[in-house]
Amino acid sequence: MDSGGPFIIIDRVSKTYPGGQAALRDVSLTVSRGETVVVIGPSGSGKSTLLRSICGLEEVDSGSITIEGQTVTENPRLRDLMRPELGMVFQSFNLFPHLTVMKNLTLAPIRVRGLAREAAEAAAAGLLAKVGLADKAEAHPSQLSGGQQQRVAIARALAMNPKVMLFDEPTSALDPEMIGEVLAVMKDLSNEGATMVVVTHEIGFAKEAGDTLIFMDEGEIVERGPARDFFNHPSTDRAIQFLDKIIS
Repeated sequence: MDSGGPFIIIDRVSKTYPGGQAALRDVSLTVSRGETVVVIGPSGSGKSTLLRSICGLEEVDSGSITIEGQTVTENPRLRDLMRPELGMVFQSFNLFPHLTVMKNLTLAPIRVRGLAREAAEAAAAGLLAKVGLADKAEAHPSQLSGGQQQRVAIARALAMNPKVMLFDEPTSALDPEMIGEVLAVMKDLSNEGATMVVVTHEIGFAKEAGDTLIFMDEGEIVERGPARDFFNHPSTDRAIQFLDKIIS
């Protein structure tokens, strides 16, 4: 639930890829502390580009992105310094296959945060318990199901103690029976007041956990508002067409 002031301010951001494809068109969005913002829309609407722009994986062509009062689009060094504060969970799990689960979780806190190994391992053990994988600390990613690997990926992002979590279609690569276990972890984070931006096609999660819903199409924010209001009373023809296709 929105419980604080602005944490991320995106102001009139545009991004065009080589070849002329406009991924973002004059996008503005504010994410408040403790708020869960859910972003939905058809494939190619700019959702993932928006997330990647926030965490600095994409350079924007114009506009600004401000995180905790720091305009990171104007200063590459500042953007790099802020990146550890942004926990990113991708469609693919991106775990290090040659490392155990425990080492996957402790590598960045030790090397980037400077945490002592004992403290990093204690924190990691707590996070594995939080995502229901306390018994998998010494397993390798290949020994885990897709749902378990994605929960490890979430725990790894949380191990850096980020100030905001960014999720890019975190369940899209999972078998249907594994989706629920990942969404349950994400719902718990939302209920605990984590600041989250979630790109997803999981309508149930959007309804239950989302505070604000953003509907994007062709690189633009077409509609925004309380999540439940969007699904009950969409206000644009494009949103109505989209919902008819995914809900029918």
